Amino acid sequence: MELDYDLESIQGMRTALKRAKAAQKEYESFTQEQVDRIVTAVAEAAHEKARDLAEMAVEETGMGVVEHKTIKNQVGSKDVYESIKNEKTVGIIHQDSAKKITEFAYPFGVVAAIIPTTNPTSTAIYKTLISLKTRNAIVVSPHPSAVKCTIEALKICHEAAVQAGAPEGIVGWISKPSMPATTELIQHRDTSVILATGGGGLVRAAYSSGKPAYGVGPGNVPVYLEKSCQVKKAVQMVMDSKTFDNGTICATEQAIVVDQNIKEMTVRELKNQGAYFLEGEEKEKVAAVISPAPGKINPKIVGRPATTIAQMAGVKVPSDTRVLIAEETRVGKDVPFSLEKLSPVFALYTVKDVDQAKAQCIELLNLGGRGHSLSIHTSDDQIAEMFGHEMPVSRLMVNTLSSIGAVGATTNLKPSLTLGCGSYGGNITSDNITARHLVNIKRLAYGVKDVEIPKPSESVQPPKQADPKENDLEKVISEVLKKVDSEEVDPQKVSAIVGKVLQKYQ
Repeated sequence: MELDYDLESIQGMRTALKRAKAAQKEYESFTQEQVDRIVTAVAEAAHEKARDLAEMAVEETGMGVVEHKTIKNQVGSKDVYESIKNEKTVGIIHQDSAKKITEFAYPFGVVAAIIPTTNPTSTAIYKTLISLKTRNAIVVSPHPSAVKCTIEALKICHEAAVQAGAPEGIVGWISKPSMPATTELIQHRDTSVILATGGGGLVRAAYSSGKPAYGVGPGNVPVYLEKSCQVKKAVQMVMDSKTFDNGTICATEQAIVVDQNIKEMTVRELKNQGAYFLEGEEKEKVAAVISPAPGKINPKIVGRPATTIAQMAGVKVPSDTRVLIAEETRVGKDVPFSLEKLSPVFALYTVKDVDQAKAQCIELLNLGGRGHSLSIHTSDDQIAEMFGHEMPVSRLMVNTLSSIGAVGATTNLKPSLTLGCGSYGGNITSDNITARHLVNIKRLAYGVKDVEIPKPSESVQPPKQADPKENDLEKVISEVLKKVDSEEVDPQKVSAIVGKVLQKYQ
């Protein structure tokens, strides 16, 4: 009898989670040397298969570019490994003899990881590495559109880990992913922490699960070409960044904001670099393909080449077109080019000065990118610093490719494929998520300060508590007086008589 798909999916998740929990309990006792040997083996195995996994991902999802996904797999394996290899994550990780505090690391337990279709293999490798480095197990929910390539990446990691001495089941996955299975995974009592990289609905579900969770927000990244920038170099970087893996990295530039002083030169250079400017009916046709309904992006354009998107819209463009651009003056859900498109499609805004540029960038970020990233090309460090102070983002890339600069490929930011958006974007952290976010720290603290606890002041005495016996006596007297004429009976005599009576029964 064939099982219901959702039931089979949930059962597969439960089995993987049970194995992962048991494996993690064993793994928790491993030494730093044992952990580092396992992490090294996994990184090397994944790096060796970077090209094969990239080919699988492009074939299965239809998104991106093989050469570029290869680079992402290399960042997710080698670069991430290099950034975490020397971190202490076992036992005593820090001692301060002067303050007499000792810090110990301990793991969360089982990491539940949600993987996006845009970066399926690189994200799976990266999350596995930072989980294993911190003595956690990991169970992955692949995106339904990228199941095969994601699981293949995880199999490579698991096999390398076990061969290096890790317990069986330390890396697990849902073979038949479904929303019910993913929902139960992030809410399950055996799940300890969640790494959610995906759509807004999944991230919100992770945050409302009652578990510690690291989620991310959308990245509607503006790039500002300030008038002092080296236009030719800046445009080349913007074009290379936008076309990297066909725009599937969330930190990729989505709208160009250019000073009017250099607009003509910028437009000319964009065209020289393979940009096609849409006007009139062409712009309307592409806009309809980008967003069939206000605020909604057509998933069929994500990660596709510019020529394919133009063809979908019935617009004829040169075969060497790399990017589609439309000039805009407005920002909103009803303005498709102003949205986060995750494809080689740009909006272009012209501003008269820095102040207008700041306002334009903030308007774009408020539409759907607060807390994520911003890119600026300038020769004026003061302007770059001003943007650093005033923009509601967690990372600003200066004179580099935003897409791969944000993940640490061209900058000294921590290599990561999960980028926190901080309080601007409703996230718990603004960091590039890495191993240190998956380790707990306990602290041993010696007393170093003598404190004399003051005694209560003698002049302030607690209120005298009434004697329960006195209360009982008063009640009896009151009852007696109610039954006789109070004018003929002396209350003091009654009190004395009753008192003597009560003494006989005490």
